[in-house]
Amino acid sequence: MEFKGKVIAVLDKKSGISKAGNEWAKQEYVIEEIDGQYPKKMCFEVFGEDKISQFNIKVGQVLGVNFNIDSREWQGRWFNQVQAWKIVNLDQPAPEAPAPSNDREDLPF
Repeated sequence: MEFKGKVIAVLDKKSGISKAGNEWAKQEYVIEEIDGQYPKKMCFEVFGEDKISQFNIKVGQVLGVNFNIDSREWQGRWFNQVQAWKIVNLDQPAPEAPAPSNDREDLPF
């Protein structure tokens, strides 16, 4: 699934040690649709220090977020988890094509 919008909040990073003794980290972000009469918001998480650093998400960025949804039960209550697996920065301009040269010295004849 994909959601496009503007980042309106970067929540505190959470980290710890798993039962298996491995370190883990996750960070949550809130994104809001930029189109529509009633823009929707979505809170999603990025899991893993490497992904958090790679995506380097900041407030104000316009992103395309591809994510998976999962639900978990804990003490009789259900919680949804929205985990991003691909993020595209839509703020970045497209790479520019090389400008044609008007310099006659680069002609092959």
